[in-house]
Order: sequence, then structure tokens, then C-alpha cells
Amino acid sequence: MPVQEIMHRSVDKQWFCPPQSQAYSLRLTWLAIGALLWAGLIFAKLVSLQVIHHKEYARLARQQQELRVAIPAPRGPIFDRTGQPLAMSIPVESVFVNPLRIPDMGVASEILARILRLNAGELRNRMRWAYAHQRGFLWVKRKIPNAQAEQLRSLHLEWIDFETESQRHYPNGTLAAHVLGSVDHEEKGNAGIEMTLDRELRGREGWEMILTDVKRRGIDSQMATEAHAGTPLTLTIDSRIQFAAERELVKGIEARHARTGSIVVMNPYNGEILALANYPAFNPNEPPKPGEDSFGRFDLAVSVPFEPGSVFKVVTLAAALETTNLRPDSPINCNKGVLRLPGRVIHDSHRGYGVLPMQEVFEKSSNIGAIQIGFRVGSQNMYEYVRRFGFGSTTGLRLPAESAGLFRRLDRWGKTSLASIAMGQEVSTTSIQLARACAAIANGGLLVKPKLILKQGGQPTPMESPQRILRPQTAITMRQMMEGVVLRGTAKGRARIAGYTSGGKTGTAQIFDVKSHRYTHQYNASFMGFAPVTNPAFIVVVTLNGTSGSTGMGAGAAAPVFKAVATEALRVLDVPRDLPDLNPEPERESPADADDLSIADLGSGEPNVMEELAAQQSAPGAAVYASSDVVSADAAPAEAGPKVPNFRGKTMRAVVEEASAIGLPVLFDGSGIARAQVPAPGTVLHAGERVRVQFAR
Repeated sequence: MPVQEIMHRSVDKQWFCPPQSQAYSLRLTWLAIGALLWAGLIFAKLVSLQVIHHKEYARLARQQQELRVAIPAPRGPIFDRTGQPLAMSIPVESVFVNPLRIPDMGVASEILARILRLNAGELRNRMRWAYAHQRGFLWVKRKIPNAQAEQLRSLHLEWIDFETESQRHYPNGTLAAHVLGSVDHEEKGNAGIEMTLDRELRGREGWEMILTDVKRRGIDSQMATEAHAGTPLTLTIDSRIQFAAERELVKGIEARHARTGSIVVMNPYNGEILALANYPAFNPNEPPKPGEDSFGRFDLAVSVPFEPGSVFKVVTLAAALETTNLRPDSPINCNKGVLRLPGRVIHDSHRGYGVLPMQEVFEKSSNIGAIQIGFRVGSQNMYEYVRRFGFGSTTGLRLPAESAGLFRRLDRWGKTSLASIAMGQEVSTTSIQLARACAAIANGGLLVKPKLILKQGGQPTPMESPQRILRPQTAITMRQMMEGVVLRGTAKGRARIAGYTSGGKTGTAQIFDVKSHRYTHQYNASFMGFAPVTNPAFIVVVTLNGTSGSTGMGAGAAAPVFKAVATEALRVLDVPRDLPDLNPEPERESPADADDLSIADLGSGEPNVMEELAAQQSAPGAAVYASSDVVSADAAPAEAGPKVPNFRGKTMRAVVEEASAIGLPVLFDGSGIARAQVPAPGTVLHAGERVRVQFAR
């Protein structure tokens, strides 16, 4: 057989397959193709999971497996100058639940309400709302007592969880409450130093990553960011003197049936505040109750100004010693107790005086004598020296809502403004401003800035350079004349301290009612002084508001409080005695309390400056004070305006809208809901007046 034929037949056999074999081969081919496609899809999915979308799926896995927990930073502690704690943060437990994991909300709410003393129905409704809105987190109660936390833990219920939070604690309760302030439920400062230095005290929180199982139980943890504690503060406050000031303030208020009061004790050389007390007091450990009057939390010594009355004569006589040839023995004509001015008549109370040495004018607190001295000083010099003493501007004390008071520009003075200012009218001050002015007399003529922070983070805070406002000899002379007030004048027998020399000045201001626009028969009694006279260790300013009668004036109400506080401060500071260590002989108290009180008739043509003071300086719940040297006659009524609506309980936006609708000028303090307002609802607002609304959360 030829070779070609053999090869042809071989090829035919090679390409010839039975039908069954061809089907089997085809199935294998498609199976191989399907396997390749499946492998390709798996590979593509792996590329998608591990390469393209790796970060996204890793993030979702971490969300399921990891729990990011904030680590709160402990709020910085606050100490007094001796190292005694005034405010600290302690760890407490807060309880929360996951409503999506609770098997029976009725039973759960009953268990939690019984232990935590909550309303079971309200808690059950909150749980159901959270479940309906797919909320996996619900606070049950925050910052619970340790006993309640332990009782809940003993139940071993998986749907109950705890978080450790920080709670601010004030170990001394009401002590220095107005200085310290308080914090809200998030530990943010909302008053006092806690508010002013909130950023420094809060610190910086950290984060911790917790690896959890399917039931969100912790397996492992890792610190992501470390928490940094807040900065510790050391105040200039001395707790011992602060305690004495608050104690004696309460005694003085109860004895004279006053409504409010304040005391400031200050080192005159560096401005360090040793005590700052206010009444009424409050406990910063307790949050404000619904409907509670916020006035009790006002720092009266810093935020509420008043007409100073006769204590302001210190400025008048200091200006006279600096700008005129008047000296303590210079004769001053007191006009037998009557002085006629354009549109008004001034009377010294009780009895009039003839010619007196300037020293006795000061000791007897003759308003007519002070006016005559003011005339010698002149308007320009008086304006300059009032400004030199810092009146009309804030002191820069690191407390919120400090008032600058009110002292009008010289071009706005009226015909009798010089006479009024010379005896402490037409100017409003705060107690802290009076303390700074008194310190300038005590330290030799330097105006110092009040200081409340002694150390910040362990580092002493620098003292600002004082400004000389008086010659040293002027300050010495004023100290001697203020000692005369204690020895022979209106404070005789009331401000003298056993074993020590002391000096000071009494003052009585009649309270001005912003509703009726008239003076009342209640007083703002004050006394500012120092001890010892030669080298004063401190100054003390006492103010009692709402006293009445002859014993409610400066000498009878405030001077004894000064004596008690100064006696305790001298003991605490271990100041050497400068008088023989003998009990002084009992002295007859001066009956001339009312020498701080003069009567003036305001003519209808003379503008009533207290109307302006009432509109500009009133604070929520606070009275505006007018010097008791003047009793207002019926002045010409101001132009009537709209009636003041009731803003209490409304948001700031609602207040703005309502006030704008009727053209009512409003001053806003704070944030949140309106809690207090001045003037009261229904009061007719006169031209130039404004409404002040206090907001709080």
C-alpha cells in the first residue's frame, strides 16, 4: 500500500470520534471555562476586598470590633493661698443602656427606677422612643452615688453599662462660692473663676480604643491619646479670713435686718484679694433649682454698682490736698448746716456746723463742708482725680460680669454736679472699686490692680506695676484723718480695734427704687478702712444693703462688721500690735450716725441723675443706690414709654423678637432661658431707660 494512502487513512482515523466522546469533551470544555470564570470572579472579589475597598471594609470591621471611648481630663483643682482645697474633681459613675438590647422594657424601667429613684413611666417612655428611633445609647442617670452603682453592678445585667465621669466637688460648701463659681453637668464653668479660666481648668480629654466581642464586651484596650489634666490654680484667698468675713457678714445682716451685703479684704500693696464675701450665698455643689431666683448667685461686690455716699469724701479730700493749699487744719465754712445751690438746697442733718477745720469736716462727715472743699478743687481737678482713683472703669479682676460703675464725662456735668460728686453722688461704684481706692490711701498713693490668681500651674502670676496717683505725703495725711474718724468721728467706738490703730470712713446711701423712681427709706450702709494706720496690713470694705433706721447707717451697721473682720485678719496674719496690749476703756458710741445723711431739695429744673443711674447700672434683682445725702423731691416726670413685658422663661431669640416689635431697648446677660429682669414686668419704661435680662441654663 502506498505511503500516501496509509497516511490518509491514519489522518481520517485521528479526526474521527464517536458522538458520545464529542459530548463528553464539550462538557469538559464548558466546565473548564466556568471554573476559570468563577476563579476570575473570586479573584476579582478578592482584589476588590483586599486592594480596592480594603480601607473601607477595614473601617467597618473596626466599627464592629472596636469601641472608641473618651477619657475625660480631670478638671484642675483650685486651692487657697495656704494650700487648702477649694474645688476638686472626683470620679463618679454614670449609667446608660442600649435600648436595642433590652429584653423587656417594662421590667428594665422598674428595676432602674427603683434603684436610681426615677419615675418608671417616664424612663420606659424614653426607652421606647430610643428603640423606635433605633438609638443604641440612652443615658439613664449621670453621676450617681457609688452605692447605687454597686447595687446595679450586682445585678449582672448585660444591657446595663457604666461610664466613669468627673464631678466637681467643693469641699467647703458655700465658702467663697461667688469667687469660685460653679460648673454645669458637662463640667463647663458657668460662673466665677470656673467660668473665667474654664479653658485652663478643663484640660484636654484623651481617647482609648477597646476591642470588643459580639456582645460589645471588652477584650483588650489600647491608649490612643492620653488625657491631660487641667491646670491647677492657687487663689489669693485665705480661707480663714474668708470664713470670718462670711460669718461676720451674716451676723451684720441679721442684726440690722439687711437684705444683701458684701465684704472685700485686700492687701493694699500687691492687690491680692484675701477675702471676697457676698450675701446671700449659695452652695456650688447644688445646681440651680427650677424657678430659683438667680440673684443669690450674683457677685455683688464685683457686678452691682451703687452710689457710694460719704465714703467718697476720701477722694474729695485727697484731691484737695493735692491741688489746693487746704490742709487738715484749714478752716471750712459749713454755713450753719444750710447751703443753697441752683435749684436745690443742701442741709446737714440734725444740726448745722459753722466753721470747722477740714479734719473735723471729714470726721463729722459734713456734706456742706465736703461741697465747699469740692468747690476749691474745681470741676476739672475733681474729674481728673476721680478718674485717677479708677472710678468709671473696671479693675480688671478676673471674674465675669465686672461692672465699671458710672462716672459721666465732664461735658455732661450739670450745674450742681461738682457739689454732688464731692459728697458721693452722681457716681456709682462697686465694692471692689472702693477697695482699690482705699488701697491707694493705705499703700502710700499707688493704684494697684486687684489680684485673685496667686499661682497658675505652680507658677506665680506676675504683678502688674502700680500707678502713682497721689503723693506719699497726701496718702499719709489721709490715713491720719481716717484714723480721726475712728477715734473722734462718726465711727467712734465702733471701728476701734484692741491693740491696733485703725482708720476708715463711714458712708450711708439711700436706696433708689427703679420702679417708682423715688428714694426709699432703706439704706446702703458702708465702711472702708484699714489697720494698722502706720503700715496697713490690709484694707476692708463692708457694704450692707437694705438697712433702715439710725442703726442701719454706715457707723451703726457696717463699722462693727469691719471691726470684727479686721480683728480676725490681724490674728490670722500675725500682725504685730502697735498699741499697748491693754483693753481699751469703754467709749461712748457717737450718736451722730446720721451725720452721713443730708437732705437736699431737688428743683424741677435740675435733671435727676439717678434716673440715668437706674437705667444704666441696674442688675437683675438688685436695687440701685442713691446717696443718702439727698432725699429726692418730686422731680419732673420723664416721658413715658412702653410697658415692660414679662420675659421670664423665654429664649433669647423670643426676647429679641418681642422687644424689637415694641421698640424696647434690652441688655442681655448670660445665655439660655430668661431667669430675671429689671425693671419688673408691667413697669412703664421712660426715655433713655433700658431693660436688663439675665439668662441662665
